[in-house]
Amino acid sequence: MSHLFTIGPVEMFPETLEIGGKQVPYFRNDEFSQVVFSACAGLKRLLFNEKGEIILLTSSGTGAMEATIMNCFTKDDNLIVIDGGSFGHRFTQICDVHEVPYKAVKLEENEALTREKIDEVMGDEKFTGLLVNLDETSNGQLYDINMLSELCREHDLIFVIDAISSFLADELNMDKYGVDVVILSSQKALSLAPGLSIVALSERMVERIDGIDSKSIYFDFKDYLNNGERGQTPFTPAVRVVIELEDMVKRLEEKGIENIIKQTNELAVYFRKRIREIGLNYPDYPLSNAVTPVIFPDGNAGEIYRKLIDRYDLTVNPSGGDSADIMFRVSHVGNHTKEDVENLICAIEEIINS
Repeated sequence: MSHLFTIGPVEMFPETLEIGGKQVPYFRNDEFSQVVFSACAGLKRLLFNEKGEIILLTSSGTGAMEATIMNCFTKDDNLIVIDGGSFGHRFTQICDVHEVPYKAVKLEENEALTREKIDEVMGDEKFTGLLVNLDETSNGQLYDINMLSELCREHDLIFVIDAISSFLADELNMDKYGVDVVILSSQKALSLAPGLSIVALSERMVERIDGIDSKSIYFDFKDYLNNGERGQTPFTPAVRVVIELEDMVKRLEEKGIENIIKQTNELAVYFRKRIREIGLNYPDYPLSNAVTPVIFPDGNAGEIYRKLIDRYDLTVNPSGGDSADIMFRVSHVGNHTKEDVENLICAIEEIINS
């Protein structure tokens, strides 16, 4: 099977793969509740959100994005949405469907996000919340969490972060930055099977949700919070992935989140140095440690992507749309070593020179 340098699913760890080969247990009992309690408590610590709550959703990350908007905002709100790529744009699409008013801070290709850009869009208008994909996974841009936090505090905005690809790769501290919601997904840096998304709620957000009438049965956060008190979910969860999650959270806490971020940064820095040495480049806006967009000036990114699979059994993230021939993305999260990164670099160089 191909070695994955994709941003999701990522290359998984042996311990997780071992869990995946076992029988799925019955879950409406105290044994499974204890697994849920353990996983959620660990996530709170990793996110620095011990006064808040954790919701486990059996859905993709997009399901968690939509559930967050449905439960945390109404037609009486007015949001600022950072639209810097396909995932930021997805927030605007969800707001449109649920008729939540917003204004988008639209970034052009290769444009870095600045406070001035946001202020220009906001003007003197009153807003109640900000939605952002901290790492815009489609192009790798990492937004300045310090700047966004200051903005939200100045304007008393509900601060919602999709950290699906930045969690465990870049700094994320809910208490320090006043973050009200963090959205995660199992198949990114958590390195689990797909199918589970996680919504971390601040204490303030839990109180706000209590006063909002969710127009959903499956995605009603109040129902999840009530069931969470007994270590359960309202509907059948992704049982095996929850068990994988508890195991992974324990191992992450043993290693230390600072060490994990440092290791990911070292792999990213090494890859970016080597990619320039073989004549390629990457964008000059701030990048997440999670992923590097590699630019191919000859317009042969798609061809090299295919040859990496066919010749070397290595899979990277292709880009879509206008970027398909000029860029692909390489992930630095998951079960990778420096040797793995060097093997990928050498394979790319051999294809280019063949």
